[in-house]
Amino acid sequence: MALYLLFESASGYGLFHAYGIDEIGQSVEAVRSSVLDLDRFGKAVKLTAFNPFSSAVDALNQCNAISEGIMTDELRSFLELNLPKPKEGKKAKYSLGVVEPKVGSHISEVTGIPCQSNEFVQELLRGVRLHFDRFINELKDSDLEKAQLGLGHSYSRAKVKFNVNRVDNMVIQAIFLLDTLDKDINSFSMRVREWFSWHFPELVKIVNDNYLYAKLAKFIVNKSDLAEKDIPALADIVGDEDKAKEIVEAAKASMGQDLSPVDLINVQQFAQRVMNLSEYRKNLYEYLVTKMNDIAPNLTSLIGEVVGARLISHAGSLSNLAKCAASTLQILGAEKALFRALKTRGNTPKYGLIFHSSFIGRASTKNKGRMARYLANKCSIASRIDCYSEASTSVFGQKLREQVEERLEFYDKGVAPRKNLDVMKAAIDSMVNGTSMDDDDNQKTDASAKKSKKKKTKAEADGDAMDVDKPSNVADGEAEPGTEKKKKKKKHKLEEAQEENGAAHANGDAEATETPKKKKKSREVSEEAEPKTATEGKKKKKKKKAKAEDDE
Repeated sequence: MALYLLFESASGYGLFHAYGIDEIGQSVEAVRSSVLDLDRFGKAVKLTAFNPFSSAVDALNQCNAISEGIMTDELRSFLELNLPKPKEGKKAKYSLGVVEPKVGSHISEVTGIPCQSNEFVQELLRGVRLHFDRFINELKDSDLEKAQLGLGHSYSRAKVKFNVNRVDNMVIQAIFLLDTLDKDINSFSMRVREWFSWHFPELVKIVNDNYLYAKLAKFIVNKSDLAEKDIPALADIVGDEDKAKEIVEAAKASMGQDLSPVDLINVQQFAQRVMNLSEYRKNLYEYLVTKMNDIAPNLTSLIGEVVGARLISHAGSLSNLAKCAASTLQILGAEKALFRALKTRGNTPKYGLIFHSSFIGRASTKNKGRMARYLANKCSIASRIDCYSEASTSVFGQKLREQVEERLEFYDKGVAPRKNLDVMKAAIDSMVNGTSMDDDDNQKTDASAKKSKKKKTKAEADGDAMDVDKPSNVADGEAEPGTEKKKKKKKHKLEEAQEENGAAHANGDAEATETPKKKKKSREVSEEAEPKTATEGKKKKKKKKAKAEDDE
């Protein structure tokens, strides 16, 4: 069987015919040894056809298609034109060797050309790649290098191409920096407190906030200079005039030691640095909120900016988080506890980073694990919507948050939540049609009211069923005696009420005729009830006999 080789170069498609394989050998080792020798390799492989790309854009499109395992129309026409056509109803007497197995399978599915991609074919194509410029006379070395360089740059640029407003790497860096700033500001604030407390120790008990303390340390500098004229300025900083007066009074009777002007200047400068860091931390948090609303709006509206950013940073990217299963997302951040539990055969952790969500804190102790599993499921859905949807919207995140709230109510109060299908349909409708959120809330309340009504009716029906003393004989087709009595009593009461209202002029004979009727009906009811009691008495006797025999 003849073997043809398809080679995709930066300048075009090349089709080669491996006609002299017997001369170099049909083993992989023989091909490897002959690849470096052009004279020997040229006797085994020859160029059949070459189709150059029309432009750099065309080359990039063809390269992208090959990398994705797709055969383009240009490649199909090139193969059908240059490969020998088999006779109708017969198989082809040749095979096509390709580098990519996906491309080969697509070619064989569409055109019916048998393709193969094994180690032997790849070694042959490696030799073709090595001596490609020698097979085409009009192609220079410099032209091939330029084509490869240009195509490599454009292909890499297209692969790395991204939307500037949706770069999750910025979120990862921002959340890492936010955590570092929190630790640094905390330690620096404690250093300011300890340093300035040598001079004014009473201020620590009056002001608890770190940022306000640093601001006051910068403003006061020397406690001996404080007077009642500084109370308005202190009140602006602290926000409370009573506290400002308390600070001034404490400064007058302070037990702290005096510091030199140089020491006070250093304390003042350090306090200014702490203030700058705190202000920068606030700006960074605002930046993180805006970036998270741009990159992952649904995840942000569901679980919050900080927890969502931590999940993205721990997974590595938004696409990695979207690929995670809900069970993996649930324990992200608790890897040490998980592997410790697997090693010691203990209980595995129920939650990781997701524990910082307010939903887990609001759930009761016994429902925390269930709530974490449900929340991880919704976070997985939200991250996939954010990653793969082109339209940036937070409608799905809001709906998913409503579902989590409903699940919390279900665990606490037993209120039945809506179905996921209904919620997603409402989200799609509100996104497409732009309906208001108030209509959805009304639908939600109506649905919950209907479900509560259904529950009440079911409970009433169960209560009525429990009131019946004797079970119904369904197999025998007999009606329940208790229900028959109730129906007959109701009929008697209705008949008596009608007779009292409309028969004031009736004579005593009619009243006399009513009493025997009632007696007859009561006799019929008692006669129906008697066989029941007789049968039950027989059953009890049989049970007593069986117990006596067992005891013997």
